[in-house]
This record gives sequence, structure tokens and C-alpha cells, in this order.
Amino acid sequence: MRLVNDMNGVVIVDKPKGMTSRDVVNIVSKKYSTKKVGHTGTLDPIATGVLVLCIGKATKLVSRLTSLEKEYIATVILGEETDTLDITGNIIDDKICIKTQKEIEEVLKSFIGSYNQEVPKYSAVKINGKKLYEYAREDKNVILPKRIVHIKSIELLGDVTYKNNKTIFSFKCVVSKGTYIRSLIRDIAQRLNTVGIMSDLRRVKQGSFDIKNSVKLENLSNDDIISIRNILNVKKVKLTSDIRKKILNGAPVDNIYNEDEVLFVDEDEIALYKSKDNKLISEIMFKGGN
Repeated sequence: MRLVNDMNGVVIVDKPKGMTSRDVVNIVSKKYSTKKVGHTGTLDPIATGVLVLCIGKATKLVSRLTSLEKEYIATVILGEETDTLDITGNIIDDKICIKTQKEIEEVLKSFIGSYNQEVPKYSAVKINGKKLYEYAREDKNVILPKRIVHIKSIELLGDVTYKNNKTIFSFKCVVSKGTYIRSLIRDIAQRLNTVGIMSDLRRVKQGSFDIKNSVKLENLSNDDIISIRNILNVKKVKLTSDIRKKILNGAPVDNIYNEDEVLFVDEDEIALYKSKDNKLISEIMFKGGN
């Protein structure tokens, strides 16, 4: 990792349980004395694990990093249903539920691929400018939106256990942006002809950002900031005098590098360019006239 100038880069925080993603942003903002901090994918308070935060000029990468696929380990209780779809909510259904490992494995396998997932009513998705959880807290019914999500892989972890006439198991999955694991668990339970909730969730990977490289919030230091050039797995090109003015002003240049993307750099990162019609056009300006 390279210490960056002016606090521009990314930190990988291992988010603790009981804290919102916004809480983490506020703490990191105070830690690095900057208001320019943004996270790249919300984790519920119950969840822990990889929370990638962009700092300074790297906040221009938030949407790019948010779109990366994510890997989770989740624990399920079958036979209970709550209004929040997790263990923190109010119980609205409770039943005896004994499912075999074979039944669970078959249903998990059936989710590989894409499907139309209904978002939880306790979520930050907005309808008419208002967040769904605000409607839920006011006990107002709204039609919950659905979105196509992709389950790249999903597998049972360890043995299925049984407690108080409930079935408990854990699984690991790799999913697309926008996938709610609470909703996935609800849908898994439905295919098993029962109800279910999430009792634990840990994000272990987001793109190439791995939990093994994360830092506890209380241990964060300047050395934990990863530079923009080390985040972007693209060709890096040192600015030359003949194109410097064009790049600093975000003007197109010939794609003599035959690359899909190029990051132009000098001492700092200048601009990320993308290939189009044999030209490189500005995608993200980190420094310059634009």
C-alpha cells in the first residue's frame, strides 16, 4: 500500500456490528479531517465485514466500486418471520420447521442465476422521494419495488443444526450489486415452503477488496489509505508534454495504447479515460480544468 497525498484513496474497514454505514463514514471523516468520504455499499447495523470507503478525490469512484460483485456469509433461522426479515425485527410468524440438508442444498442451488427480487420494506430504497423504512415506521403500505439480481454462486457452509424446532444453517454467496441478503433468505425460505430470517451477516469480499486486508475502525491510520492508482486495475500512463494540456482539460486523445481504459498520472492521478471509437475519452477527472 502507498501513502497518498492529500488523503485521496480508499480504506477497507471491517465494519463492527451495531453500527450503521453512515456511522462509519462519520468516524472516518473525523479521523482523516475531511468531509469527502463515501461508502460503496450499505451494510445493515446487524452486518459486519468489508465496507469500502472512498476519501477525497477517490469519492469520484464511489459508483464504480459500488457496482462490484459482493461475497457474503449469512446465517439463517427457518421457522421464524419478522417485519425486518432479520433477527432484530418484530416476530410476525413462528412455526415448527425441520428441513434436511439435502432439501436446503437443492433449494440453494436453484437460486444460481438471475431472478426478480423484491426489496425489503425496511430498506433505504426511495419511493416518491421517501425511503421505504420511513413508510414502514409510519405503518403505511406501499408496493415494494422489484429488481433483477444475479446470484453468481451460493453454497451451504457446515452442518445444518436444529434448535427449538427451528432449522439453522449458514451459506456463502457471491451476488450482484443491489442484492438484499435478507430478501434472498426470505425467498429461500419460501421455496422451502416455510418462513425464515437472517440472524447474522458478514461481507467478506467486494470485487478484489478482501476481508483479509481490512482494518478495524479503531486501528485506522494514514498508512491504510490505498492510492487511486493502486485501486484501479488499468494501464497507467505517465503524462507527456505533448498531451498534458489535452488531458488536464479532459479533451479526447488517440488510443495509441490499444487499451479499454487508461489512467493518466504524474505525481498524482490525473484522469481516467475510456476507449470509444478508436479514441480515449474522459471518464473521471481527478485533477485539471474539469
